Parts: sequence; structure tokens; C-alpha cells
Amino acid sequence: MARLLAAFLMVLGVAAAAPLLAQEEQSTAPYAYRQLDDPAKEEKAQALMESLRCLQCQGQSIADSDAPIAGSMRSLVRERIEAGEDPEAIRSWLIERYGDYVSYAPRITGLTWPLFAVPVALLLLAFLLLRRRFGGNPEQGGGA
Repeated sequence: MARLLAAFLMVLGVAAAAPLLAQEEQSTAPYAYRQLDDPAKEEKAQALMESLRCLQCQGQSIADSDAPIAGSMRSLVRERIEAGEDPEAIRSWLIERYGDYVSYAPRITGLTWPLFAVPVALLLLAFLLLRRRFGGNPEQGGGA
């Protein structure tokens, strides 16, 4: 009877572990938590992943996020780096797919240039106003 119980528990243990093993083998993101073998390629991938925003977390890069979509994006970046693709080409593809929001390094385009130009124009205006107010003409100095 003890043998039968031991055999039953062994079969039950194997049956319970099989889905976990199968899930790991069939992962859709094989490089989500595994680094590339080539340290130079992994460094390129890591630098790119730190400059890409997690679409679910929104406050973290895909390198720091544990969200499933961040894992998929990490795997995608590593797979493409491993295949020899340029990091900027990968960034462009992700921006095309997910929009400018995915990148922490925004591009200057026809729609985004005012976001960069307006602060510069305001600083220039403030400088001119302050110069006029406090810089004054020395010949107009008050007094005798």
C-alpha cells in the first residue's frame, strides 16, 4: 500500500510540474529575463531598454518594469540586437508602433517643435524684459 501511495504521489508531482515546465519552454518572450551571451550586445540592449518607457507602468523604463508588456519589449529589443539590428532602428520601429510616448528621448517633428521652441522664446523674452528693467542706460542715471 505504501508503494502505491508513493507512486501515486510521484505521478501527481510530475503532472503538477509539467505545465510549469511547458510554460517556461513555450514563453513568447525568451529574453525577457535572460541576458544576451555577448556582453557588448547586452550593453547596447540595456542602454536602449533604459531609454524606452513601459506602456503599462508609464513611470518606469522597460529595463526596470515587471509588467508583462515590458518583458515582451525587453525580449524584442534583445532579439533584434542579437540579430545585428541598430538600436536607433529598433527605437524608430517602436516609436512607429507605439507612438512618441514610448521614448524618453523625444524627437523634434512638425508637431513637437513648439514644445521645444516656446520655453526658449519665453526665456529670451524674460531676459530682454529684465535687461530693459534693470540694465537701463547709464546716462539716464538719477541724480545731480
